[in-house]
Amino acid sequence: MGKPVLCVDDSASVRQMVSFTLESAGYSPTTAVDGVDALSKLDQGRFSLVITDLNMPNMDGITMIARIRAMPQHAGMPIVMLTTESDEAKKVAGKAAGATGWIVKPFDQTRLLAVVNKLIGA
Repeated sequence: MGKPVLCVDDSASVRQMVSFTLESAGYSPTTAVDGVDALSKLDQGRFSLVITDLNMPNMDGITMIARIRAMPQHAGMPIVMLTTESDEAKKVAGKAAGATGWIVKPFDQTRLLAVVNKLIGA
């Protein structure tokens, strides 16, 4: 099994596409439907990377990132925002919360894998 990646998005189709892309490159994806679900899954296991949407119910991506960064056991884990948002203020807020990178949807599978490979390798 490849390195574990947590994919967080409220859209089932996006979760499926990201998971398929990661699996095809040898990674081991786990999915979560929002920030609350993601934090629960982080409590249950270790991940090499988190890929998250920004706008989600229950807990948005920026709030989730800030909560993850407050957990010492996940301090160095890369977190990539994968969102339709391209607004500079949102990017600044994401970076301030601790996001490592930002990819705008719709995403190119090759670009996503290039970012993942750069951050954690296969």
